[in-house]
Amino acid sequence: MSILLQILRLQIAMHEDIIPIEEQYRICEIAREIMMKPEWKVGRVIARPFIGTNKDNFKRTPNRHDYALKPHTKTSLNYLSEAGYDVIALGKINDIFDGYGITEFSKTKSNDDGMRQLTEVAKKDFTGLCFLNLVDFDALYGHRVNPIGYGEAIEAFDKQLPDFLNELNDDDLVLITADHGNDPIHHGTDHTREYVPLLVYSTRFKQGKELPILKTFADLGYSINHNFNTEYPKYGNSFLRFLK
Repeated sequence: MSILLQILRLQIAMHEDIIPIEEQYRICEIAREIMMKPEWKVGRVIARPFIGTNKDNFKRTPNRHDYALKPHTKTSLNYLSEAGYDVIALGKINDIFDGYGITEFSKTKSNDDGMRQLTEVAKKDFTGLCFLNLVDFDALYGHRVNPIGYGEAIEAFDKQLPDFLNELNDDDLVLITADHGNDPIHHGTDHTREYVPLLVYSTRFKQGKELPILKTFADLGYSINHNFNTEYPKYGNSFLRFLK
């Protein structure tokens, strides 16, 4: 038996100079309520504010807001917070999970702002997970089919990464990955299906090694709960055994 699960999104784009941002949010809240009907049950209603005067200079603003369904079951974030750990969400993470299992959150305006906030969090004494999404790779370059901008964003990230890594303690573990492919040279503007990267780093590691290709993205959440010795999600396996 095959099961196809489709999580739909309704994206509403409105010009900030015509419709004030608070009114845009109110419109999306109304749409969210309508889209809760069982026959639709849309996964996310997304406010997509933009500015500009024509198709050549239209630009999305940082005021995006996602109105998501709460996860149907507990996630890795719930297992962490219920065990007393911090779950700090930066960027759109709090919106995506509708705050479920998150103990602290902050919006970001860009990749640069996200890396700045991440580095500031690393300076603090906390025990748990800090979860950051760098949205520019996806929204500004992948979906816009802009390989030059994508490459420049990677170079900027490479320059910012050492500032973050310098704040790490010996008991910190860094996981760098993506939630989907978004090849900026692929035809069309949708998500693409290539394997996503997974880089794992700790100051304790003496040398690098290659991880096997994992079977499911669920392994990431499972491994995080394994790291903190909490309850595990239903699906996935830990890849921490490969790091020994």
